[in-house]
Amino acid sequence: MRYPWYDVFGATEKLQQGDFIKDLPIFFPQIPKNEGEYPADILTYDVIILSQSCDLEWKKTKTVLICPYKPYSEFVKENTNYGSKDAKKALSESNAIAFHLLEKCKIEGFIHDFLIVDFRHTFSVPLYFLEYHAKKSETRLRLLPPYREQLSQNFARFFMRVGLPNNIEGFVPEK
Repeated sequence: MRYPWYDVFGATEKLQQGDFIKDLPIFFPQIPKNEGEYPADILTYDVIILSQSCDLEWKKTKTVLICPYKPYSEFVKENTNYGSKDAKKALSESNAIAFHLLEKCKIEGFIHDFLIVDFRHTFSVPLYFLEYHAKKSETRLRLLPPYREQLSQNFARFFMRVGLPNNIEGFVPEK
């Protein structure tokens, strides 16, 4: 059975996990030169919402977890080792732990090639700010189940990994 990857929703629809938000300004505070001043750089990202839909719906959070995404063609220019057949296979099988591959979209007005979600750059923004920005567009793209749940699961795998200081010696025989 095949499931659609995406659908389009109006700007007045409540935000949900898997919603794509274009051109979101993210503020990066800088070290102040003078006491009481808080300079910031502003970078703009295309992002996807990672926070749970129920938390957004019932306003159980004041901030929303988001991750940037970009077309695979741009991603591979910056990460050339992901252009190989083996790396592409790892992306397609969800074995590239820091990244998540999304399918092409053929919906008019939202057409895009393969996308890469970058879990290494996760941000939290105020819910009211994200709602305000999302309403600037008449419509927005949304990732649908089960692909939305796969995105969430892969983010959880990335976030929960544990790096131990030492491996258990003597369990695996040496060659």
